Amino acid sequence: MAEKSTIEVSPELDSWMRETRRYLHMNPELSLQENNTSRLVSGHLNELGVKHRTGVGGDGRSLYIDAEQLKAAGITPGPTTGGTGILGTIEGRKAGKVLLIRADMDALPIDELNDVPYKSTKSGVMHACGHDAHTTILMGVAEMLNERRDQFDGTVKLMFQPAEEGPGGAVAMIHDKILDDPKVDAAIALHVSPLWRAGQIGVAPGFSSAASDRVQITVHGVGGHAARPHMSVDSTVVASQILLLLQTIVSREIDPFEQAVITFGALHAGSAPNVIPDSAVLQGTVRTYSPNVRDHIEKRVKEIAAGIGMAMRAEVDVAYLRGYPALHNDPAMSELVRAAAGDVLGPENVFERKPGMGGEDMAFIAQKVPTCMFNLGIANPEQGKIYAPHHPRFDIDEDAMATGVKVMVASALRYLNG
Repeated sequence: MAEKSTIEVSPELDSWMRETRRYLHMNPELSLQENNTSRLVSGHLNELGVKHRTGVGGDGRSLYIDAEQLKAAGITPGPTTGGTGILGTIEGRKAGKVLLIRADMDALPIDELNDVPYKSTKSGVMHACGHDAHTTILMGVAEMLNERRDQFDGTVKLMFQPAEEGPGGAVAMIHDKILDDPKVDAAIALHVSPLWRAGQIGVAPGFSSAASDRVQITVHGVGGHAARPHMSVDSTVVASQILLLLQTIVSREIDPFEQAVITFGALHAGSAPNVIPDSAVLQGTVRTYSPNVRDHIEKRVKEIAAGIGMAMRAEVDVAYLRGYPALHNDPAMSELVRAAAGDVLGPENVFERKPGMGGEDMAFIAQKVPTCMFNLGIANPEQGKIYAPHHPRFDIDEDAMATGVKVMVASALRYLNG
């Protein structure tokens, strides 16, 4: 097809993307703090002459999480607008369909362990999820589509999103009317994955990522001397019993053909080996696909925690924060991306992806318009680039960025030209 011969990333753009991604990797910014990244994106769009709005979006949590649950978890959300998000607009030959293309910009609170020239310069902050590559790729897409304005009808909206790693930046941007004026008809996005090599992608219709909820359980006991436990109510023992029994929900209460995960990654209690602490805090996550399973787990987490607390003479508070919904890839959009990728990469480099249990706030976009979020292969075992996102040694084969640009540009042209 024509797209295959014309959609090529120039050596100059490829070199610029590698340099830009490394700069972003060295200068990561946490959710809601992406000020430098936002300035870089805006500067690039200005150089291209692409119209764009800045100060879009912000902290979306107050828009989808119950206020009482936020308060119980000790979370005070920030403003929903005036943040670091950017919405660019590229108009084609004439009015037509409107396609949204999204990239997230925030980093994670992780200490990088890679020994590379572009290692993070910020202690405790790292682009361990590939958002530096996502942002760079969308800037490359902006350049190539801007050069091809005479090759498509309709409009492309470029969504540079803050705060994907928890605060729901996509919701805040939706609240800031990014899907309106003109109204968005469909959306695409990508996420890096070490399941495939650079030059390959994974895509499939149906569920792509799970609903992601957060749980915080606070146990209030009675502190005391470790040698006199009978004069205390040991919060650590109560918390341990709650933790263990909650693991039986999935194994004994959920249909084996349904998918669910309950994981507690943090248990905080006490500071001395000979002191029984008066309180303990469990923090975890619940991942599901089925709304009924999601409802059941929330109900049972609260019941089990309260029941154990009562049985063991402790008071228990549970904050259950409904997070991102499950992301469902639209079948038609998924097939469109698959076909476009096959044209530019060859069908042998397009793979069927399986649903994952990670959370993704692109799901909020997918609730509004037909969406496809595909995986971009970034693995290179020969270079040691094999680690999954959120690992302190996560890195990418930078050859993948040109692949991402080509697939997104080909998908955009195919969609807009019908």
